[in-house]
Amino acid sequence: MRGKHGRGAVRRAVALLAVGAAGLIGLPGSAAAWPLSAPGDINGDGYRDVVLPAPGATVAGERGAGAVVVLYGSSTGVSAKRRAVVTQNSTGVPGAAEADDRFGFSTALADLDRDGYTDLVVGTPGEDRGTARDAGMVSVLWGSASGLSAGVNLPTPVETGRGAGRDVAAFFGPSDVQVLIANYNEATRLTGPFTRSGGVGRSVRHDEAGWMGTVELGDLNGDDSADRVIVTGRAGGHSGGLVYVNSSLADFQRTRMAAGDGLTTAVGDVNGDGYGDLVVGDPDEPTAEGPTGHLGGAVHVWFGSARGVDHGAQPVTVHQDTAGVPGVGERHDRFGAAVAVADLDGDGVGDIVAGVPGEGLGDIGGAGSAVVVPGRRTGGLGRDAYAFHQGTAGVPGGSESGDFFGNTVGAGDVDGDGRPDLMIGAAGENDTQGAVWAIPGGTTRPLYSSGVMLTTAALGLPTQHDGTLLGGDMLW
Repeated sequence: MRGKHGRGAVRRAVALLAVGAAGLIGLPGSAAAWPLSAPGDINGDGYRDVVLPAPGATVAGERGAGAVVVLYGSSTGVSAKRRAVVTQNSTGVPGAAEADDRFGFSTALADLDRDGYTDLVVGTPGEDRGTARDAGMVSVLWGSASGLSAGVNLPTPVETGRGAGRDVAAFFGPSDVQVLIANYNEATRLTGPFTRSGGVGRSVRHDEAGWMGTVELGDLNGDDSADRVIVTGRAGGHSGGLVYVNSSLADFQRTRMAAGDGLTTAVGDVNGDGYGDLVVGDPDEPTAEGPTGHLGGAVHVWFGSARGVDHGAQPVTVHQDTAGVPGVGERHDRFGAAVAVADLDGDGVGDIVAGVPGEGLGDIGGAGSAVVVPGRRTGGLGRDAYAFHQGTAGVPGGSESGDFFGNTVGAGDVDGDGRPDLMIGAAGENDTQGAVWAIPGGTTRPLYSSGVMLTTAALGLPTQHDGTLLGGDMLW
């Protein structure tokens, strides 16, 4: 994005899983920029598909033009053989591939037009719009039986340097379809109906937060409608950004979560009460004067209810010094750099998946890992937590310094067996080309030995050393 750096494709691992045929724990929605989008059935074949962001990809000689890779689900999961690489030079995609556009910097999946096919919302924050440089653009590419088809731009402010598409989130419920779009200074909330000509039901501008970081949509009170989560960019005196739920100018201060900062988000039911809970990753080191945060990073949880989340409540905070969580909180571990929620052990309660991309393994600095914190109906979070990384038996590849395994995480059932599968990204793999691991779900834990490692070469992306896959701006 021509020298502007904020969060990046290291973002929130989506973590919102639609409750449906797969029987997964989570709430409709999705978010992108730091996480991987929750899988959705783009081609309507009954299997959910995975979208991998490659905003640093070179397209037709244009560095950083960006791409997204669609991996189509099947009874055997996902593989590099069943893929489609989409760029702004693809037929029907709005715009044209240009240097530093960063197409795919953020993604979200939802059936916006309610035709039974999941649609892809994709942010291009470096796009020039007329004379407005780096105004950014957000497009929706429509799902169909043949995969992603022609797309259209969604309405966003056209202003120089605003970077629309810095983050996007989407929600699909029985009577509510929404898209939430962040630029650097504000968010735009679009509500349905959405039409293939680009029409929307309503557009609302949210500029109360100012400096913008992350957006999220998820059901926190069980009414099947979207609750809106906005996280600002890093705020002075805090370990991350400020967290707001259902904010507006009229009640801006009241809607800020009184305790707990962060950068990444997910929504899922981690205490089994039937309500979505807000999970916020807080990977930055705490400041001396800051009220929250933990050495090496933390994850904060606010529990949902029939009234939503309690804005004045202290969150439940989990970190690597919490009893039962493997590892030790160390400077720049970045625990919580990405978060997702999925029921990995089949007990009907969502488990938290936290990326720890700065984790050192022995003398291998920044190798990275992922930590699973099982959800609990009773008792504190942390018990029976476990970690895995490229040094774990069965996980493909090998840990190297600066791999940053766990910089993105995502979850969803892509093989139709009713068990959520994991997608773990490592932006520093292969000398910063990036890679993604697809690991099938098991009865109680992921099946590491059945996982596949997807490199840029395997996915048909150009070989370059600037964060092609899961690229964009990184958190450290």
